[in-house]
Amino acid sequence: MTQDELAIDVQDMTKRFGDRTVVDRIGLQVRKGEICGFLGPNGSGKTTFIRMLCGLLRADAGRGTCLGYDVIKESRAIKRQVGYMTQRFSFYEDLSIEENLDFVARMFAVPDRRGAVRLSLERLGLLDRQRQLAGQLSGGWKQRLALAACLIHRPKLLLLDEPTAGVDPKARREFWEQIHDLAADGLTCLITTHYMDEAERCHRLAYIAYGKLLTHGTVQEVIDHAGLTTWLVAGPDLHRLATTLRARAGVKQAVAFGNRLHVSGDDEAALSEAIAPFKTSNYDWRRIGPGLEDVFIHLMGQSQDNFSS
Repeated sequence: MTQDELAIDVQDMTKRFGDRTVVDRIGLQVRKGEICGFLGPNGSGKTTFIRMLCGLLRADAGRGTCLGYDVIKESRAIKRQVGYMTQRFSFYEDLSIEENLDFVARMFAVPDRRGAVRLSLERLGLLDRQRQLAGQLSGGWKQRLALAACLIHRPKLLLLDEPTAGVDPKARREFWEQIHDLAADGLTCLITTHYMDEAERCHRLAYIAYGKLLTHGTVQEVIDHAGLTTWLVAGPDLHRLATTLRARAGVKQAVAFGNRLHVSGDDEAALSEAIAPFKTSNYDWRRIGPGLEDVFIHLMGQSQDNFSS
């Protein structure tokens, strides 16, 4: 992979707050036009890392480039070419959609501001609602406004911090269709999310827990790298079965999925020995491939909280 193919290429990015290391020597490469999902538990350092990439926070250590600019020394140049969508809706609720977009366009000194605002309204399907006050919008429409505002200055990189939190499934699906359209046009996207179905829509994933990057790659690469063996089990009183299994050596997790359990371990022989006494006529056991959620629960179980470190 050449430097020209990469939108993000950073190594050893580190951020400390007092004695606590929130981002601990993280390296990440993201290709141009790629959708990279950035996952991990709350408080793991995802938002801090994103803010360092776009120049809102200065890294304490690390090196690399974002959009071809030095991530430490040229943060101002990076800011001009990044669209950043925060977790919270941050627009003026007593202004209309059109007025909010016009305000953002003024901030970025966008040429032909009126034309840029109209193009954003059309592209995100906001034209019929352009005069509606932002405070009157539902979560899905607020999300569209926020995305339109991020795109109005034609950025090369889009950083989205849990953009679909609190949004209904239909709006989430429409949002992801828009993201894939943008990526097909060459826009690079780095997205934090807690939703496994959204993670599966990404070209590549990176999983961070308590400041450390634990795994990265395509969905299949992340699953394969975990080395998990998973069984699906159905039968009576699964809650009691799960409690019993979790106490046995070789079982790393026993998690309910509807009226089934996923029972997983990272040592196939030890797991087989642990579940053997329960392979009776009362239960239906079937070997399955682990899913992303199985992998991420496993990774979280291996992680050490850095709150007091």
